[in-house]
Amino acid sequence: MIDGSPFWLLIFSLSGLGLIAGSFLGLVSVRLPAGQDFVAGRSRCGSCSRTLAPRDLVPLLSYALAKGRCRLCGARISLRYPAMELGCAALAAWAAILQPTPLAAILTALLGWQLLLIAVVDAEHFWLPDALTLPLLASGLAASALLDAPGLADSLIGAIIGFASLWSLAWAYRRLRGRDGLGGGDPWLFAAIGAWTGWIGLPSVLLWAAAAGLSVVLATQLGRRKLTASSRLPFGVFLAIGGWFTWNYGPLGF
Repeated sequence: MIDGSPFWLLIFSLSGLGLIAGSFLGLVSVRLPAGQDFVAGRSRCGSCSRTLAPRDLVPLLSYALAKGRCRLCGARISLRYPAMELGCAALAAWAAILQPTPLAAILTALLGWQLLLIAVVDAEHFWLPDALTLPLLASGLAASALLDAPGLADSLIGAIIGFASLWSLAWAYRRLRGRDGLGGGDPWLFAAIGAWTGWIGLPSVLLWAAAAGLSVVLATQLGRRKLTASSRLPFGVFLAIGGWFTWNYGPLGF
């Protein structure tokens, strides 16, 4: 953790960037699954389709001043947008608190933002697109080169083992049960997380993911909702949680 006044400056500045990132990622989480352009297209109201002005796009503030409604047509704005903004700001602050250098904090915030977007898309659509997992893989290799942790060789091995292990598991399950047990994007997500954590972190990622998945199952059962062998769970969400905790707190037992 960084000491002194630069520490607080880093928290506030990185959290502010998180608000901006969350505003953009909220848009991506809607447009990407719908097959819409999220880079060049102007921001529009989802109800009246009119173009939003800059004053309508200030993270959190615009939503609060408009009381959660579109200024142009009065339609209610989804809570997704302020939630994504707050989530990205919180992840950025978390990164600044835990990491020893500003560069490590910035890269960790980037990891958190990518994992949050991936988790949201998978939770809603049971889909892990290459457009999200491959950039996470690339950023993991870049972070390893910039920080020399876990080391580029370990990152490459982690990516290879991460992909091969889940791909093999999915192949074996399909051969034994005659149906898919994992989505096609899960091996790529595990590979991307392996690029961040290195091969030594992969078992911890799976342990955190299993703990998160069991928590969801128990909560579902306590809520008296039935789960069967064919019930679908967004495994990418649990992998994202495992990747975040393993990167920030290190492999379990080390």
